[in-house]
Amino acid sequence: MQSNKHLLLLLILLFSGITSLFAQENKVVVLPIKSTKDSIVATKDFSAIAIKDTTVVDSIKIDSVNKKQPLLLDKIKYTAKDYVKLSQKDQKIYLYNEAEIQYQDTQLKAGIIIMDYIKNEVYAGRLKDSLGNYTQTPFFKQGENVVIPDSIRFNFDTQKALIWNSRTEQQAGLGSLGSDAMKVYAQITKKENDSVYFLSKGRLTTAKDTVNPDYYILVNKAKFVPKKKVIAGFSNLYIADVPTPIALPFAYFPMTEGRSGGIIFPTFGNVADRGYFIQNGGYYLPISDYADLELTGDLYTNGSYGLNSRSVYVKRYKFRGGFNLQYQNIVNSQKGFDDYSRSTSYNIQWNHSQDTKANPNSRFSASVNLGSSQYYQNSLRAQDLSNTQNNTLSSSISYSKTFPEYPSVNMSLTASHRQLTSASITDNIDMTLPTFQASMERIYPFANRDGVKKGIIQNINFQYDVNASNTLKTNDTDFLTARMFDNAKVGAKHRLPITTNFKIAKYFSVSVGGNYEDVWTLQTYTRQTDATTKVESVADTINSFDRYNNYNFSASIGTTIYGMFNFGDDKKIQKLRHVLRPSISYGYTPSFEQFYENLLDSNGALTYDSGGNLQRYSRFEGTLNGAPSLNRSNSMSFSLANTLEAKVRSKDSTDTEPKKISILNNLNLSTSYNFNADSLKLSPISFSGGTAIFNKKMTINFAGTMDPYAIDNNGDRINTFNKANGGSLVRLTNARANISYGFSSKDFEKKDKDEKEIEKEENPFDYGAASGGRTDDLFGDPDFMNNGRPNMNDTAEEEKETEFYANKIPWDLRLAYTVGYSNPNRQNTINSHSLMFSGNIELTPKWKVGASSGYDFANSGFTITQLRFQRELGSFNLRFNWTPFGTYERWDFFIGISSSILQDLKWDKQSQRR
Repeated sequence: MQSNKHLLLLLILLFSGITSLFAQENKVVVLPIKSTKDSIVATKDFSAIAIKDTTVVDSIKIDSVNKKQPLLLDKIKYTAKDYVKLSQKDQKIYLYNEAEIQYQDTQLKAGIIIMDYIKNEVYAGRLKDSLGNYTQTPFFKQGENVVIPDSIRFNFDTQKALIWNSRTEQQAGLGSLGSDAMKVYAQITKKENDSVYFLSKGRLTTAKDTVNPDYYILVNKAKFVPKKKVIAGFSNLYIADVPTPIALPFAYFPMTEGRSGGIIFPTFGNVADRGYFIQNGGYYLPISDYADLELTGDLYTNGSYGLNSRSVYVKRYKFRGGFNLQYQNIVNSQKGFDDYSRSTSYNIQWNHSQDTKANPNSRFSASVNLGSSQYYQNSLRAQDLSNTQNNTLSSSISYSKTFPEYPSVNMSLTASHRQLTSASITDNIDMTLPTFQASMERIYPFANRDGVKKGIIQNINFQYDVNASNTLKTNDTDFLTARMFDNAKVGAKHRLPITTNFKIAKYFSVSVGGNYEDVWTLQTYTRQTDATTKVESVADTINSFDRYNNYNFSASIGTTIYGMFNFGDDKKIQKLRHVLRPSISYGYTPSFEQFYENLLDSNGALTYDSGGNLQRYSRFEGTLNGAPSLNRSNSMSFSLANTLEAKVRSKDSTDTEPKKISILNNLNLSTSYNFNADSLKLSPISFSGGTAIFNKKMTINFAGTMDPYAIDNNGDRINTFNKANGGSLVRLTNARANISYGFSSKDFEKKDKDEKEIEKEENPFDYGAASGGRTDDLFGDPDFMNNGRPNMNDTAEEEKETEFYANKIPWDLRLAYTVGYSNPNRQNTINSHSLMFSGNIELTPKWKVGASSGYDFANSGFTITQLRFQRELGSFNLRFNWTPFGTYERWDFFIGISSSILQDLKWDKQSQRR
């Protein structure tokens, strides 16, 4: 009974933080005292004592001056699946099988744990099963730091530890732009404190397999600060356990979570006309939580250089956008040679979009792509190759504001830019700086705002809008200089339309109205004719405010005709629906002769044309909005719109309704007849149409014009119908058509209904243009040779298996066919005719090949041809891009680590450009 009392006292002192206790041995001592039975019975359940939160306070007051802080600041909780053994002899506690200890923010799990309650140390290790394999590897967590070793020795007092074969994973990357995990492995690790570890024979890798990684960086000695950095001595890159020549005497590896600044390692190579180069080297700088900045440069041994900057910014529910500025100083050949030249080029890109939730009444957006016309053609950057085929650069920056009070007013301010990339064209840049537009909502003065409007009077309505612009035309030489404003034109147009509409005989919609315009300008021109050469020119420019007004009258009537053809419910095509929308409109514009005056020659005499008619001119000719009409217009227009749809029996027997498909999305015909014209009163007939077939994967669009009049031997139109001249009813003067089709292996796979509905919402073949270029890869993939730096759209990819596909290989194919026909003067020529394609095949989940090319039948030559090869090598990515022939013949090779943390460990090689 006496020994049980000592055991109870030992447990109480152990879990109260006493650092040492010497219990007497459990042996029988014969005393010459008569024994009596103790009235206190010791409990056999020690767990209640171990987790007791309160401590009995001695009634004797403790001296506050000499109070000693306990070494154990909290209780220790421990569990084990098989047994918990307390050894008084060894002064240790043994936990076996699924053992776990928790102390403050420290958690330790292992197969076996031995706790020394005298030294306040714990040892954790693995268990060996019957086959000799080790299981239940220790798991050590302190705060947010996790270490998975083979064994560990930890002291609760000093918080120091000695770890064997430790493995830890550190999240590092670019915060919202994506993140990667760096795995740190070391044979022996010494934990100095909560934030410092010392490694011996450490390995750093981003491979998923930390036991047998496909690559790692071996460091002999290193200092490891979790979530911050690794500072190492001699470091050597190993691939498949084979050392490589890539080694450094010391190394620094940032482990900071979120975005952090750092050096961007460049690419090395050489080209024939510029020599050796260092490309895409620079610095990455996180400006704030919402924006970053990347500064890179290119340097060539012949004196050429380039400067690049890229910035991306995002604020949730507010806006998102990015800048891309590029400048190049291009030197060709060497000084002293005949072919030596030096030039500069630049390109500016800016995209900004505002979230619709940010402000419902105002909006700001920007899409800018401007710079030197020949920038893409002269650039040696691989990502610029696909943009060499763009013949137009365009930009638009706009701000709009709505005032919702009645009558609501919409205002917008827009600056736009359009630039032809052909260097042979002078004045190839058109700009508006800016355009101001404002419009007031439609007002019905003779009807209640909330009531139903009936009849001619109640439907009378008017609007007001204004359009003011400052336009200019310039070239590359004068662009962004004061000279580009020399030919600027400023003007404004105020418009007040008044209309009403009503129905006749229930089926015909009639619209009648008039339009009044007041045109302002800040410059007008006086003209004269040279008395000798008879050439008309501007005599003087008057820079002052001037204005004129004009007005016109219009009316239109139209209806909708429905035609239904029923073939029966047992037929595959059950019904055809043809919708026709014919309309006739009449327009009248008077002659505004009051704004015209006689044209004089340099001697002050009147001038006449070859027919003896007196020549006149308007001082508003050449202004922004032009001059008012001198000829009276009295014309009637005709138009006819068609759509054709069908209802077919569904292949799915579970569908209760037939499937509706569109055979012809639109087919439009239009022409006009001018009653006041002395000849050629009938205008050419214009037609356009389009359709989408094969589940809307193939789109077909066509357009053209047909002329009802004949032409003479000189190719001029004459006032004789072509039919009366021995020809057909009309002459096809020009036509154009384009067909695009994209499909993939997924289109041949069976899908359930849910997958079909999802597929309707997706558009896998978006042929829109972004920054003047194609979003598809018919001219090549601009992002194929990307160095792997993450961006805001990066998402984590699932791990892919390496085996071959069993019975189906994923693939996709895009086709585009365009043809243009021109025949205004019976030349009967095909002025444009090309077929382009692009496709990709995944031979295995990690092998992908692609190609894009085309043939221009009109010019008898191939378009840009590109062959692409990509291979995922575990933690590495290999890409090869080859343009085998043509002006931009080249090849690009890249192999590097996929992880953004070690993306600078790469080899990027480019061929010499032809």
